[in-house]
Amino acid sequence: MTTGTDRAPKEAAGRRAWLRDHSELGVCALLLGLGVLVLTDALTMDVDIAQRGPVGPRTVPVAVGAGLLVIAALLAVDVLRGGRGRAEGGEDVDLSEPADWRTVLLLSGIFLGAAVLIEPAGFPVAGALLFWGAAFALGSRRVDRDPLIAAALSLITYAVFDKLLGVPLPGGPLMGVL
Repeated sequence: MTTGTDRAPKEAAGRRAWLRDHSELGVCALLLGLGVLVLTDALTMDVDIAQRGPVGPRTVPVAVGAGLLVIAALLAVDVLRGGRGRAEGGEDVDLSEPADWRTVLLLSGIFLGAAVLIEPAGFPVAGALLFWGAAFALGSRRVDRDPLIAAALSLITYAVFDKLLGVPLPGGPLMGVL
């Protein structure tokens, strides 16, 4: 005979097991939230009627937001019916190893630093620091070669986007030079 106090830990363990078995529902919730955010932003966008063509600026965000909601719903139905994502079977990935949080935090800090520096320092400088920092965070320790490659990649990227494609990027102090 089980008492009420015996049943509570078993029910809690059963709930945890169910959540662990249906952890993909977290991805569904993320997609749902992202879809709602995109749709809300698209539908509250201030659009001047005179600037609209046959396809207005709301069309793509509404389509993307609706697509996110549909995918979230389809994935949730699949997960609740017993569908499970298969573990990645990469050649060089050991799935039993824990995540390398040091690298993740380094890359996040480098990305945020580049985002902060892009306006005052310009894209060539911020991009070079981004490329060099990413190479360092991912394990490269070639301090003789990596900064030169990062600077070259950044300048080439700046030239392609700013000069060839016409996408204006902040040049910073190098604006007059490039």
